Amino acid sequence: MNHSPKTPKALVIAAPATGSGKTTLTLGLLRALKRRGLRLAPAKIGPDYIDPRFHQAACGRPCVNLDGWAMRPGLLRQLAHQAAAGSDLLLAEGVMGLYDGGAEPGHLGRGSTADVARALGLKVVLVVDASGLGQSVAPLVQGFAGFDPSVEIGGLILNKVAGARHETMLREALAVVPVPILGAMPRVGQASLPSRHLGLVQAGEMHDLEAFIEASADRISDHVDLDAFIEIGGGLSGAAPSPCRLLPPPGQRIALAEDVAFGFSYSHLLEGWRAMGAEISLFSPLNDEAPAEDADAVYLPGGYPELHAPLLAGNHLFLTGLSQAAARGAAVYGECGGFMVLGEGLVDASGARHKMAGLLALETSFAQRRLHLGYRRLVLGEDFAGLRCGQALRGHEFHYASTLSSGGDAPLFRLAGGDETTGLRRGSVAGSFMHLIDLDGDC
Repeated sequence: MNHSPKTPKALVIAAPATGSGKTTLTLGLLRALKRRGLRLAPAKIGPDYIDPRFHQAACGRPCVNLDGWAMRPGLLRQLAHQAAAGSDLLLAEGVMGLYDGGAEPGHLGRGSTADVARALGLKVVLVVDASGLGQSVAPLVQGFAGFDPSVEIGGLILNKVAGARHETMLREALAVVPVPILGAMPRVGQASLPSRHLGLVQAGEMHDLEAFIEASADRISDHVDLDAFIEIGGGLSGAAPSPCRLLPPPGQRIALAEDVAFGFSYSHLLEGWRAMGAEISLFSPLNDEAPAEDADAVYLPGGYPELHAPLLAGNHLFLTGLSQAAARGAAVYGECGGFMVLGEGLVDASGARHKMAGLLALETSFAQRRLHLGYRRLVLGEDFAGLRCGQALRGHEFHYASTLSSGGDAPLFRLAGGDETTGLRRGSVAGSFMHLIDLDGDC
């Protein structure tokens, strides 16, 4: 059956609350639709750097982040249109609950899945965890369907259904709600993805990922009307916008740390840097690889260095390579986990201290865990790696590390709207706990 339209379709997978099974369903849908021959464009709404790797594994195409808070509206539309080009279906997985987002007076859930769906004109397929629901499923779905006329609930997937009698009860209750039921996924035999303190275990760490995705696709094919699912999709609203000015590359030849300890990089930034002519070479700190000797910039993204601190502390070639890059004036930049590795030492969850690169006056600890989470507006304190002093930026912070000490180096950023500073800078070395996503202001 040929479902390839002339104009790409697009849909959002959302839920009333986090933990409803969106990711597992999305992976199954991507693989099941790929089996049908559809060209898929996966997307993840919000500041997520783990789920996109699972999406790519499921359908074989890179996944783009679409962030309604941290991205300028023009960039949001640009990335969505670029991703959808040449595909049959842009399938975006939402974040948290449909209306959950950043706190902002007068704006419900700024940057939420609903915000992005509204901005791009996307219909929503609502995934409802039915494991604790009976007839009450009807007012729940009716409430979401009627809450905001600008956010259209195009279909419903019931998840974690206990059995045939439970499914019948749910369908009878929902008969009065004008939202088509696309499928009912059984609770029996459902598997879930393993997780840790920052979310799911990374795709590269799951040896049975392919089998998991295949099994998820089998269940989707058995219990979801894929023809009806495809037909619900509509096109992206509006024409593709003019290209936005992006975050500039930190150098011409960028050495990027890439392994399971440093895997939290955003595809739109890396692809944007390549489009601006930058060359990106990969190296693995966990394998004791040094950044390329001709690199004029070294980028250590976030990840899970705290889980590999003893190994990293003993990887002489890696740490020496960082010091040599700094000594020759290359821009060395670390985000979150990368920032911690640039510091003097890292205390792991057991209380053991491990010596790090020593390029910044920073001591961090996971023995004293405290959640830091939220969107941030930032202002750069002085010129660094292609950005000018006073440049306004948007990013996201999500970590559990405690800072034990950070004196002696200049602050990197000032939080917009106040005098609080964050991050550190020493010569050509800098970093912070912030994951930078976009410039602030207009395109």
